[in-house]
Amino acid sequence: MNPAEKPKVFALGIALTIGAIGLLSSCGQVQSPESQSIKIDGSSTVYPITDAMAKEYQNTHPKKASITVEFSGTGGGFKKFCAGETDISNASRPIRQEEMEACNKAGIRYYELPVGFDALTVVVSPKNDWAEDINVEELKKIWEPAAQGKITKWNQIRPNWPNRPITLYGAGKDSGTFDYFTEAIVGTAKSSRTDYTASEDDTVLVQGVIKDENALGYFGFSYYEENQSKLKAVGIDSGKGAVLPSRETVEKAQYQPLARPLFIYVSYNSAQNKVEVRNFVEFYMNRAPNLVSSVGYIPLPKEGYQLIYQHFYNGKVGTVFGGKAQLDSTIGELLRQQAKF
Repeated sequence: MNPAEKPKVFALGIALTIGAIGLLSSCGQVQSPESQSIKIDGSSTVYPITDAMAKEYQNTHPKKASITVEFSGTGGGFKKFCAGETDISNASRPIRQEEMEACNKAGIRYYELPVGFDALTVVVSPKNDWAEDINVEELKKIWEPAAQGKITKWNQIRPNWPNRPITLYGAGKDSGTFDYFTEAIVGTAKSSRTDYTASEDDTVLVQGVIKDENALGYFGFSYYEENQSKLKAVGIDSGKGAVLPSRETVEKAQYQPLARPLFIYVSYNSAQNKVEVRNFVEFYMNRAPNLVSSVGYIPLPKEGYQLIYQHFYNGKVGTVFGGKAQLDSTIGELLRQQAKF
């Protein structure tokens, strides 16, 4: 061989090797680290379920997938999801019309998979010895935009409550909890006073109420249950007497209007092209009945998980909610909606 030709042969060998690696990768025999990763964002309410699920999956499927679970609120999560930045979006409300349009514009199709139910919980400090219950009209009086700067004391809600300041803690504007609470209590989603401590991180709200005996706040049931020795839940009266949040009152459709379904939205493209996304979602649906309960939420009945598994297996993409939350939702009504998918 002519010495001058050796560099050409060497370069050709490198090119063939790179081409072979690329061919193997495209055939699915070699996956890049990126293809093995699963990115999840969205609701802080659903976060405890998905985070626990991810840890259990990684414990039982070692060296398979790198799963990142973060929270930026349901709205914040959908912004990333509809931009193609995440594989799964946790949501404490159904996808909204403007989010559906954003996903459609970007060519993002999705599975809508209910994973459990939540009792959105109104709480006060245990040192609060006057507020045992509150009705929907009183909550509206506290939280509606017209209350800003005007409803500032407890005795403005009920005359027999003390003349003490009321300090408020609630979900941030990117939170699905904020959307659901304002729609259920005030009557219009995102309609709220703004002079309160707001956060998409429920732990911030929990700590705020714990430290403030004049506080009233709201967040997901699991955050209350985890801290119930330091918090007091307030019974909600929607016209039939005060009802405390619990698994039983949600299952019996008694805790209204603050019982709501929780979801994961899964990218169709990710599920088709990333085997680990598909495997994780199947694992999620199989483990949900036990794990949802263990982190403080209310699981669907067995047939509910069978139904959403069929949707996933049969490729049924889209939403049954038409861009709106379904207030006063019960587990039975949710499953009837999903059955008509």
